[in-house]
Amino acid sequence: MTKTEAGLPRGFPLITVAVTSLGFALVQLDGSILNIALSQIGTSLGTGINDLQWTVDAYFVAFAVLLLSAGALSDRWGARRAFVSGFIVFSAASLACGLAPNAAALIAARAVQGVGAALLVPCSLALLNGACGSDTGIRARAVGLWTAAGGVGIAAGPILGGLLIELLGWRSIFFVNVPIGVAGIWLTLRFLDQLAPAQKKRGLDLTGQTLVALAILGLVGAIIEAGPSGWHSPIVLSGIILAITTGIGFILVERRIPDPAVPVDLFRHMNVSTTMLVGFAVNSVMFGVTFAFALYFQRVLSFSTIETGMAFLPFALMIITANVVGGRCIARFGLRGPMCAGLLIAAAGCALLLGINGDTSYLAILPGQLLIRLGIGLVVPAITTGTLGAVPSTQSGIASGALNAVRQTGGALGVATFGALMATDMVQGVRAALLISGLLLLVMAILSLVGMRGLQAEAHQEG
Repeated sequence: MTKTEAGLPRGFPLITVAVTSLGFALVQLDGSILNIALSQIGTSLGTGINDLQWTVDAYFVAFAVLLLSAGALSDRWGARRAFVSGFIVFSAASLACGLAPNAAALIAARAVQGVGAALLVPCSLALLNGACGSDTGIRARAVGLWTAAGGVGIAAGPILGGLLIELLGWRSIFFVNVPIGVAGIWLTLRFLDQLAPAQKKRGLDLTGQTLVALAILGLVGAIIEAGPSGWHSPIVLSGIILAITTGIGFILVERRIPDPAVPVDLFRHMNVSTTMLVGFAVNSVMFGVTFAFALYFQRVLSFSTIETGMAFLPFALMIITANVVGGRCIARFGLRGPMCAGLLIAAAGCALLLGINGDTSYLAILPGQLLIRLGIGLVVPAITTGTLGAVPSTQSGIASGALNAVRQTGGALGVATFGALMATDMVQGVRAALLISGLLLLVMAILSLVGMRGLQAEAHQEG
């Protein structure tokens, strides 16, 4: 392969990588910054833990649901137009978040942010894939840089968030998204071509989207409201009933319509079902732990925002490093080994933290937290590779969208569950959440031993 003077292969779409990576990094940055601001938002707006849970989960729910139809929207509008729309929606919603006068307005704006994110992430990959053509080597390098940009966003979030909040207040973490979004819009319109015309390959499954949105919202809402209201309260019971009925309705609808958001047949493959369940579990633990310890550091250990940001930095760096190592382990050992090992390592990290109390030092917390991130970082490349490797190429977009939607839903339920457990006693709630997480990860390790056997053999054969 010939190279340019900069050392890149000829034809390498550097400007496309840069612009699409900006969209992905913006989404990742926003997620990691918000965790640092939760305590300040609660104090400023006079909200309790349940409102903070909704602030996080309104975004997750919208993001998860709309990811299912992002591919269809990209087909209809064209990837570039959908990508620009994502920047516009995300930037406008970020401005609304920064200006929110109360918790209700902030939660609503966060849901709209999730809509923007659901357009940005898959459409950025579609643009990048189109720019790489049929050259798999160029595509691999481009996707590697795109992934790294997301990692930079995650790692930079705690430090940038701590500095912004300390200097300008919590609203600044949302305002900072606006100039980044405007730059993304200009760069996309100026430098990226409409690589494929808008088309109508698949219909939009509006009925299915509505039903799954109500199912996730009902379940997440029931768990969040169970903290302050109790499991027998009418609002909690109504949420559970709504989740069950609309969930059943979603399955029935998806079996009968010609263009389902999630083909039910996809889950008949044991490997796909396994990776989906593992993806749900690791995101539940990852986002639940992050939410819980963001509050624990500030409200129990009395860390400042900058100290909290610095506290989270090693965790972000560990998961980025583990992602890279995980990819190499998969290439050498197949999928089952790295997946099982990662789940067991993360479970061990949860076990190390079970003795946490109100005066546990950060240095005592650090080993367990790093093990959780190391383990999850090893698992994520395995579930992504396992899902895409188990379906035909014609279903890779649908499978990828379903996996990411399941993972985002897991994140939402993790935050809801951890928050509910912490509602009355923060320290006891964290302990209970870590115990549940450790047991869940152990169950997933056993499941992966059974469900990933075929894919491991395939990986060895290909290697």
